[in-house]
Amino acid sequence: MAGPSTGTQLRELILVVGPAAALIAGAFWLAYQFVEPAPPKVIRMTTGGESGAYFRFGQRYAELMKASGVRIEVVPSAGSVENAKRLDDPASGFKLGLLQGGIANATTSPDLVSLGRVFLEPLWIFYRGEATRTRLGELRGQRLAVGGEGSGTRVLAETLLAANQVTASNATLLAVSGQKAVDALLAGEADAIFLAFAPEAPIIQGLLRNPSVKLISLAQAEAYTRIFPYLAKVVLPQGVIDLDGNVPPADVTLVAAQAALVARADLHPALAELMVDVARAVHGTGGLFQRIGDYPKGLDPEFPMSDDAERIYKNGQPFLRRFLPFWIANFIERMVVLVVPLATILIPVAKILPWLYEWRIKQRLLYWYGQLKALERRIGPGRGEGARSGAAAEQHALNLAEIERIEEAVSLIPVPLRYSDRLYELRAAIDLVRNRLASAA
Repeated sequence: MAGPSTGTQLRELILVVGPAAALIAGAFWLAYQFVEPAPPKVIRMTTGGESGAYFRFGQRYAELMKASGVRIEVVPSAGSVENAKRLDDPASGFKLGLLQGGIANATTSPDLVSLGRVFLEPLWIFYRGEATRTRLGELRGQRLAVGGEGSGTRVLAETLLAANQVTASNATLLAVSGQKAVDALLAGEADAIFLAFAPEAPIIQGLLRNPSVKLISLAQAEAYTRIFPYLAKVVLPQGVIDLDGNVPPADVTLVAAQAALVARADLHPALAELMVDVARAVHGTGGLFQRIGDYPKGLDPEFPMSDDAERIYKNGQPFLRRFLPFWIANFIERMVVLVVPLATILIPVAKILPWLYEWRIKQRLLYWYGQLKALERRIGPGRGEGARSGAAAEQHALNLAEIERIEEAVSLIPVPLRYSDRLYELRAAIDLVRNRLASAA
């Protein structure tokens, strides 16, 4: 008796596996919708003037990110105001930037998120004269160099002066900054200047050692931090600049803006996480106004924190990135998002498919058992005596054709080895009915 043909087996396989394959393909497509694309290998960052701290920090970020295979294109700018404008414009291509506290917030820049406050920018207010000044209100009527247009220093200086009722209507506000502001102060063309530099900057070191100028120690520094939460109160200790020369001669209280590392909300999550580690490496070593580990910190009074960055501040880097290169770890993490939902489909399907295939084989065998049983009932007992009539001979011929049809169909059923006994039982039953037909004839 001929075995089942390859075509029949293939057809059975398709009938069982086809729907399962369609289900798996649908699950794959659905899971893929939740897989993040690979991170870009190049991102643009807006910083500050090429001679300023923002630009230098941007370059250090770029050096560290390069080790992970990501290139940061560091672009100088006029300052924090321009940085905010660039980041607000999605067509500019900028994804990262440094902003001085008080320049922008979630209301003015709703598309930006914070990757943390990364360092302090002390505000230095130097002045000429014999009088000791401790309040900004005492600068009313003076010529004040508050920084260039578009700079964060100017915005901060005007904000604090306005809080003390010092405005362009009762003081002269000069749009000069940096060395030009220092030159104006020393030349007597300005009565006071506002500078935002690190204490190590040569321009600050020179002014602190210059006996002809003084540094305002803000008596109301604590009040400023309550009114403007992006400010911090800092103290320049007596003698910290020069112990032998006792510079400064007394503790000086200042306010410092907390600079923020911000990003557009659509920055790739993996890069946001990576930037937190970079910021920790650059800013976590402490300084004159901050202890080791004080910055960066995952709190921001002006912008919502990036969920991805906040998770790194709380829990550290994901497990895989602690041991694997960035790109390999990221690939595995993205594939896990794909594999987990697929596994929830594949595991049950893998268990159901064999059962379904066996159930279909059983049903096929049972069907032909039913056909054979129906034929056996038609033969009935004791038909041999009437076999000589014409009607009986015709019925006998039909019965023979039916048994041949059943046997041919059964021979084409693809039966797994474990069900071979049932197949042979059915074939034995077919032979039994054929013998009955022969006896009846």
